Amino acid sequence: PPARGMPVPKQRARDTRRTISRIWRYLSRQRAGLVFTILFAIVGTGLGLLAPYLLGRAIDDYILDHDKSGLLRLCIMLGAVYLGNAAASWLQAHLMAGVSQKTVRDMRKDLFGHLQKLPIPFIDRSAKGDLMSRATNDIENVSTTLNQSLIQIVTSAITLIGSLALMFALNAWLTLVCLITIPLVSRASKSIASRTKKHFSDQQASLGRLNGFIEETLSGQKVVKTLRREGRAIEDFSEMNGALKSASVKAQTLSGYMGPVMNTMGHLTFILIAAVGGWMAYEEWTSVGVIVSFLNYSKLFSAPINDLANQYNLIQAGIAGAERVFELMDAESEYSESDPGKPVDTLTGTVVFDKVSFAYRQDKPVLREVSFRARPGDVIALVGPTGAGKTTVINLLTRFYDIEEGHGCISIDGEDIRGLDKDSLRGRLGIVLQDAYTFSDTIRENIRYGRLDATDEEIVAAAKLANVHSFVRKLPQGYDTMLTADGGNLSQGQRQLITIARAILANPAILILDEATSSVDTRTEVHIQQAMETLMQGRTSFVIAHRLNTVRHADQILVIDGGRIVERGTHEELLAERGFYERLYRTQFAGEAI
Repeated sequence: PPARGMPVPKQRARDTRRTISRIWRYLSRQRAGLVFTILFAIVGTGLGLLAPYLLGRAIDDYILDHDKSGLLRLCIMLGAVYLGNAAASWLQAHLMAGVSQKTVRDMRKDLFGHLQKLPIPFIDRSAKGDLMSRATNDIENVSTTLNQSLIQIVTSAITLIGSLALMFALNAWLTLVCLITIPLVSRASKSIASRTKKHFSDQQASLGRLNGFIEETLSGQKVVKTLRREGRAIEDFSEMNGALKSASVKAQTLSGYMGPVMNTMGHLTFILIAAVGGWMAYEEWTSVGVIVSFLNYSKLFSAPINDLANQYNLIQAGIAGAERVFELMDAESEYSESDPGKPVDTLTGTVVFDKVSFAYRQDKPVLREVSFRARPGDVIALVGPTGAGKTTVINLLTRFYDIEEGHGCISIDGEDIRGLDKDSLRGRLGIVLQDAYTFSDTIRENIRYGRLDATDEEIVAAAKLANVHSFVRKLPQGYDTMLTADGGNLSQGQRQLITIARAILANPAILILDEATSSVDTRTEVHIQQAMETLMQGRTSFVIAHRLNTVRHADQILVIDGGRIVERGTHEELLAERGFYERLYRTQFAGEAI
């Protein structure tokens, strides 16, 4: 199969507008929360815009006229305005937190749901750490951006429009002075934005690669230590960490220019207004109170631009994260909505491979015109050297991979499996893999994973048939014993027996055993073999095995070498042929060389 853990290439932000549009579709599901958030934003911003006007009135109407009672009333009014502004700001922040978290919850749910529908080839080609990074770090960046920046955009827009309207109402000439710097601000922000998009995308991609490397290194820590490759792992980590640091520094440094540039423009605007306004007041073309109000409005006018500039890196990180999330959501599902396939209700277990050829890569065929027939209840053993194509036969039977048109046919009960619904097909198959995987849950729930509606009595019955009950009842918590994800608190053989119990509970029509006894000692192998024989009774079974003594009683043994079936027959028939199988058998049990 394609190499696992392949690094994801660096990506640029390709379509910011489309990404924002897709985020908005998620946001629009929280209409009520958004409406009230915007309502409180309007109220709070409106009160904030009222304050500078009241300050100007205080100077012109009360301070210059020495009206203490009027000044006191206006100060009380001003205090109420500021308190109302604070209350509205708190309410909008509280509501926005709920809106953003619900939005990200929906995105995370859709992403995880889509991950379950991705085909195995896609998972094989992708670095697991990068997939995890998209589902965690990138989603969290979107959450932070929505929570902190979205409401800032809303309030900034209201503040800009409101302050500009009030500035025109106070003095049109001073407003034109204030607008002189707008082209400079626009040009500077556009120039910085065009340079930072790439670096934020590179930063997220580098973070995904680093997470992938950490995940793989921790998963293979025993191998790292056994082969004394700690130093090499540290070197590789340092290289990836350095690449992440470099991309992050470039992104943060460039985006950091935005704030100082906007502040400089704001200060320049303030100086111009103060100079022109002071001259106009001196010439008595306007009042001092109007100039004070106008200076405050100029600050309000430039503040939103500065706030957005200071949050620009956060916004870009959120957009880059969302783009990576949506890219994964856009990966093609293995299920076709237009043609889901024929549902599989029951199977008798007749399996036919008819001249099946397959290649993971076009230039390297793995199977070459493989043909065989399994009757209901038959035990078919697949043996041969490593890389011969045994596991590929299973990958095709389970439709983890599909053969192309013109490269043969695989049928079950006379139906081409390419026309069957994948979910219902796999629901009639039972698979026990060499890697006995358990989940972070109790032994009871790990067995129940085979059939989620099974009762506790059915679970115990399956456990007894699989020789699990004998060791579980000796544990302090019994079936309620918690397991780790890798089953570290059980032996390999015990984990394998649990997976067999899981398969017994599922009651499949066709059974697949992939090297199920290859990693255990001889005594444990006897228990597993007994459980497997119980499981195989009355079912069409496919057994991949390196230990040939486990397949001596198979109805048909297929010897695969170089992607072809080179021999077939029963154990006794193949030994009598004195061919490839007989040499394999002698090698294992007589120590002779092939």
